[in-house]
Amino acid sequence: MTAMAKEKLIFNLVRAVTYFVVMVVGYLLFDIFIKGIPTISWEFLSGLPRRSGAEGGIFPAILGTIYLVAGAITFALPLGMASAIYLSEYASQGRLNRSIRLAIITLAGVPSIVFGLFGLGLFVLFLGFGASILAGSLTLAFMILPTIIVSSEEALQAVPKGLREASLALGATKWQMVYTNVLPYALPGMFTGSILGIGRAAGETAPILLTVAAFFLPRLPHSIFDQVMALPYHLYVLATQHPDTQKVLPMQYGTALVLIIIVVFFNLTAIILRNHYRKKIKW
Repeated sequence: MTAMAKEKLIFNLVRAVTYFVVMVVGYLLFDIFIKGIPTISWEFLSGLPRRSGAEGGIFPAILGTIYLVAGAITFALPLGMASAIYLSEYASQGRLNRSIRLAIITLAGVPSIVFGLFGLGLFVLFLGFGASILAGSLTLAFMILPTIIVSSEEALQAVPKGLREASLALGATKWQMVYTNVLPYALPGMFTGSILGIGRAAGETAPILLTVAAFFLPRLPHSIFDQVMALPYHLYVLATQHPDTQKVLPMQYGTALVLIIIVVFFNLTAIILRNHYRKKIKW
């Protein structure tokens, strides 16, 4: 087999795998949409849960999920971007820096239940926040922080060195160089990392199970120190803890569809911001 034939074979295999993955994901989304859309109603979206969540609405779970994701992004995005800027632009590129990068990459692959135990020990017990929105948001923030740092640092390193050197040659300070010549070009890629983090934060169950999520809480939170219901945990309870899972199957699909819509909304917001900054770039 010639080199060209091998290349064509590998290309066709990769394309086939890609199409297969897209078809599977498309089928799952289509199935959730078809079975979940009949459940969606104003009462379902705005009402309070009844009978341990088996009936009624899911508004407290929707609001709790939005609070947790927004809180996690509020903590993780500035800290992750600032850490990436320091590691890429200010830290000396020696053995210590390489060790820190290796630790961050390792943390990105740590199972979510480990972050949940970390949040339980640090925020819930040691700092005394209790099972609360604050503890859950901080736990999710630490979970997605490595992903944001890695993607942000890669976006910063993709900016040509010539832009840095030209700015410094004109007498700009280090921060002026970073702020005016590096960040505007790196921000689209940095927001891409936030998109990945949003998807993971919104869909995780283990971290919020140990730090904030309530099994059944038919009321709205009044402060960041209150417990909340959350869509991932609510969906888990309906699918595994209810004695008659077939009876609540429509609520499962409706909850899953609402969760997907919320994730898409947060992702679209990040994509719009990314495209906004990308349009300003003129190489």
